[in-house]
Amino acid sequence: MYKFCVHFAEINEVVDTVAFLLSDRSSMITGVELPVDGIGKEICLRLSKYKGTVIALSNNKENLDKLSKEYPQIQIIFVDLLDWDATRAAVKNVLPIDLLVNNAGVAILAPCLKAPPQHFDTVFGVNVKAMLNVSQVVGQNMIERKVAGRIVNLSSQASEAALEDHVVYCSSKAAVTMLTKCLALELGRHNIRVNCVQPTVVLTELGRKIWSKEDKVAEMKRKIPLGRFAEVEEVVDAIVYLLSDRSSMVTGIALPVDGGFLGT
Repeated sequence: MYKFCVHFAEINEVVDTVAFLLSDRSSMITGVELPVDGIGKEICLRLSKYKGTVIALSNNKENLDKLSKEYPQIQIIFVDLLDWDATRAAVKNVLPIDLLVNNAGVAILAPCLKAPPQHFDTVFGVNVKAMLNVSQVVGQNMIERKVAGRIVNLSSQASEAALEDHVVYCSSKAAVTMLTKCLALELGRHNIRVNCVQPTVVLTELGRKIWSKEDKVAEMKRKIPLGRFAEVEEVVDAIVYLLSDRSSMVTGIALPVDGGFLGT
């Protein structure tokens, strides 16, 4: 008679394969602020658990200093993303980067017929132009090193769904989604994957500020089949998936993290 050994794995025997696949990688996250619930900060903290180099880039020196003091394992870069040349120099100074998360973004709201050019310049400058700038520097270095790099951009459900008073923001996020596809097309031959995520309203400090009116919140939630807004960690989970080898055949996609908003 054959004897079989039946063994149930102990918790400490279970390997976090995503952590293993991301270990010892150098990563950069743009738009990192200090609020407890900020997406950029939470991405930094998640990636820092995988024992690689994590670099946070922001134009808010006070927040960066606080972040560095609280989490000394995270390196910081202070630079204004609207300054093209200064940004390129700052990023080049910390190369190489294996994983890039273009998280920086701003939202300035105004009705279509009243949005001033300053809104357009600022929102597109941070949300799109700076994203291209950083991706150019990091992407070129990935090619030179022949590394299978990964880039994840923060888009939004607003890239595909019109929202009242969001004309400039929606337009910028639509540009992010197409920028992602173009980068994926041209960098794919170098084994560099580029994707973006499209979150619904995320319960961050900024999200709560923009969606503070109860009637506005209720109307939006009615359009989301799951009936709620996204938690920060749910967005981070999607980003980490796209950064890992678990998504090795995935590039050029816009992944909704929206509770079904865009699917209905």
